Amino acid sequence: MRVVSVAEGLAKLGHELHVLVSRASSPPRIHTNVTWYDLPPPFGVRQLRLVRAPAVIRLARALKPDVVMERYYNFGGEGILAARGVGATAVLEVNSRVADFPGSLKQTLDRASLFEPLRRWRDWQCAQADLIITPSEKIIPAHVPSERILCTDCGADIELFHPAATGDVPFSKERGDTIVIFSGAFRVWHGAVHLVDAIRRLRARGRTDIKAVLIGSGPELPSVRRAAEGVEGISFVDAVPHAKLPPILAAADIGAAPFDVSTHPALTHEFHWSPLKVFEYMASGLPVVAPHIERLTKIVRDGREALLYDAADPDGLANAVERLADPVLRRQLGAAARARAEELFNWRSHCRLLDEAIRTAHARRA
Repeated sequence: MRVVSVAEGLAKLGHELHVLVSRASSPPRIHTNVTWYDLPPPFGVRQLRLVRAPAVIRLARALKPDVVMERYYNFGGEGILAARGVGATAVLEVNSRVADFPGSLKQTLDRASLFEPLRRWRDWQCAQADLIITPSEKIIPAHVPSERILCTDCGADIELFHPAATGDVPFSKERGDTIVIFSGAFRVWHGAVHLVDAIRRLRARGRTDIKAVLIGSGPELPSVRRAAEGVEGISFVDAVPHAKLPPILAAADIGAAPFDVSTHPALTHEFHWSPLKVFEYMASGLPVVAPHIERLTKIVRDGREALLYDAADPDGLANAVERLADPVLRRQLGAAARARAEELFNWRSHCRLLDEAIRTAHARRA
């Protein structure tokens, strides 16, 4: 959805876009200024993505674009090559670490080869990019001039996600219930198991009115389900199409984002994600509960749009959820979260920033 939202947002600002994706399944809304192309990596192996560089360059020569924008990947770079091949402005969107942290497996393996080919290739891509778009400057190599970096988060579709969204809701809510929702991929660092633990603790306190709904799929789902065995008030919903998610969030009371950075070494150095679930909770008018992580505090503020807890406190998440069982506090924070999403964290605002930065980079290159 991120690629679709950015493409359509830029198209609405007057850009003509040609988007190369691994699978161009029909997006839910297709702008007339956006053309989609199927260009999967060889044999479906994304580590071989660079092999398709000649095809990308041929298409670039046919289209003669002003700008080529590529989403960074360790084994990518075909977009930067195409931009340089046709003299276009090169834009690199970076949502994962380029600069390795000391002691990382990637850095260790790269240095074992003596010539550090991966680092050299990454540095070349960053040096060739006229503009780098990233949620955190800390994951970009230090040699990149700051004037070529745009730090910005993504956002939510505030027209699709809003507090009054209606539609099918796959859970029941009794009078007096407080529903905490987790939506997303079940990976260990997303911390869904911590929400299960929080509900267990709340049940031990007699808080049978607080319930959790966990939506999605992923490798950690089986272990989270096992952790929830015997705990009343927890339900699971299979992954739903993105377009059907808004009424489900709107029917909940609290949005949980219990990230566990301790399980992901790269995140302990810098939380470089732009957390889509948080923006969609906010757009849906939900107060957010999340651990107190420095970068998250720039998105949601403790006591204003969210309650941020100390991840080192075993009762931290449970305490935050219990405080938000207060409907007055919940409405106050939820309304503020929606207002902040409308102001800062939506695709319209994101694409306006991209538009301005791309035009500036293009003019600078010219």
